Amino acid sequence: MALAMLAIIFVLLLVIALLANVVLGTAEWHFKKQSGAAKIITAMLAVSLPSLVSAQDATTVAAAPVNIGGLSATTFFMLLAVIGVELIVILVMAFFVRSFLAKEKVKKPVLESEVKQETNWQQLWDKFNSFRPITEESKIDLGHNYDGIRELNNRLPGWWLYGFYLTIIFSGIYLWRYHVSNSAPLPGEELKIALIKADEQQKAYLAKAANNVDENTVIFNKDGIAAGGAIFKQTCAACHGPEGQGNTVGPNLTDEYWIHGGSIKDIFKTIKYGYPEKGMQSWKDQYSPVQMAQLASFVKSLQGTKPLNPKAPQGDLYKEGAMPATDSTKAVDSTATAKTN
Repeated sequence: MALAMLAIIFVLLLVIALLANVVLGTAEWHFKKQSGAAKIITAMLAVSLPSLVSAQDATTVAAAPVNIGGLSATTFFMLLAVIGVELIVILVMAFFVRSFLAKEKVKKPVLESEVKQETNWQQLWDKFNSFRPITEESKIDLGHNYDGIRELNNRLPGWWLYGFYLTIIFSGIYLWRYHVSNSAPLPGEELKIALIKADEQQKAYLAKAANNVDENTVIFNKDGIAAGGAIFKQTCAACHGPEGQGNTVGPNLTDEYWIHGGSIKDIFKTIKYGYPEKGMQSWKDQYSPVQMAQLASFVKSLQGTKPLNPKAPQGDLYKEGAMPATDSTKAVDSTATAKTN
């Protein structure tokens, strides 16, 4: 117990010595000489030194009765008192160190002659940002000093403050417009509106593109067969029969023989321009390009059907993908048809 307490006393004594050195140095820095406060600290340090000697003498009392940790009550409390005195000295020194560090350093006033001359642009920039000149920094010093870094009460530039105020006003307007009055669509609603508009534009484009179809761009379209069949029954059945089998006026549309070509483009051209000299009128003024393309797809779909009482083949044999045949109006008799088949 005696050795442990002596070790504590020794460590605290080292701490006191270090703090005394710091306090004395700080006091000398502030007062240029050892002041009364420094003398008081020195006296406290002198008081703590003989306490260690008395504590060592206390451990030599061997005849005293053992009461506390192998020590007599007198020796134990004497060592404890020494430790207490050292702790008090440490706290007082710490207080002095804190008070010295809190004192503001003596500042050398900045002379106008020492201020670097600024250019016109720099002066304009300082005014724009409401910067205070260096000579006036003492007026806005808040007295807080951290390792030589001083805290100044600089006002924020006007443009920054007014910009911040505008963002507050804008946020209020935005909140009211989009979340309270609902007078404008939110991003999700804008997306839905844009998709609906894009769909309408796509339909309009497709409709316009479909009306631009001609004999060079027309293709066979299965989706247009039904609409083309309705047109055929209304307009074409009178000359070609309700099933495309042909009659006295119009040729058979279900076989492989064609007078003016059997491709989808040839059929569209025949419907569009007609052949008035052969009894086929032009339908471009009665039907739109889309309707004529639907009608051509329906006529093409009749290929290979077997209606009742079909008219004899006319024109030239047409095979899909083969070279186009020359235009011919010569009828083919049944004997030739049998030989061809």
